[in-house]
Amino acid sequence: MNILSTFFNTILYQPLLNLLIIFYAYLPGHDFGVAVIILTLLIKIVLSPTSLKAARSQRALSKLQPKIKEIQDKYKNDKAKQSQSMMEMYQKEKINPLSGCFPILIQLPILIAMYQVFLRGLTSEALRNSLYSFVPYPSSINLVFLGIIDLSQPSIFLAILAGVLQFFQSKLSIVPNKTKEGKDPNKKDFSSMMQNQMLYFFPLLTVFIVWKFGSIIGLYWVVSALFSIGEQYIIKKRK
Repeated sequence: MNILSTFFNTILYQPLLNLLIIFYAYLPGHDFGVAVIILTLLIKIVLSPTSLKAARSQRALSKLQPKIKEIQDKYKNDKAKQSQSMMEMYQKEKINPLSGCFPILIQLPILIAMYQVFLRGLTSEALRNSLYSFVPYPSSINLVFLGIIDLSQPSIFLAILAGVLQFFQSKLSIVPNKTKEGKDPNKKDFSSMMQNQMLYFFPLLTVFIVWKFGSIIGLYWVVSALFSIGEQYIIKKRK
């Protein structure tokens, strides 16, 4: 466990914290909020190839839902035949059903490291223990963003904005499932019902998380959501 913790701190947490302090120290104006935005954009750009791949896989699988539903209905009493038919369909369509999961798994450790930086990395003790020798030690950090928002305190404005952007990000990622049941307004596909519930649940959860953990997390979430919305727009435009 100590080996994993040391690896995590050395490879992810410490470099991200040092980058954040470098941006804060050398960017004009010494605005910590701007440093957070720059670091967030840098991380999103680095992760962009994996997130785009995951989004494309998700859309491809969503478009296959009618065929998946047909196979499930046709072989509902024969699970072995159902699995075989599903694999044959994936091979024919040249789609790996797990391809959308791997990019997300790659992003998770980086996202956890970012949260650790924001939540525990800005104390005097954490900075003394984690900053590289060539990184200037900040005697104090001004957490007021643009002279308006105190990033050390919760902000209802950032919490609501993050929730609204999360809603549009989720909305863009949904691909309608055109199944046979969709022709009957009294019958609703289960996956579509779940999508609609998550469409409203995740924004509400986002508002709660941002309000709970503070404005630094909120600013990071807002910038990340805007970037992801741009990615989804690009994918839809290409399609």
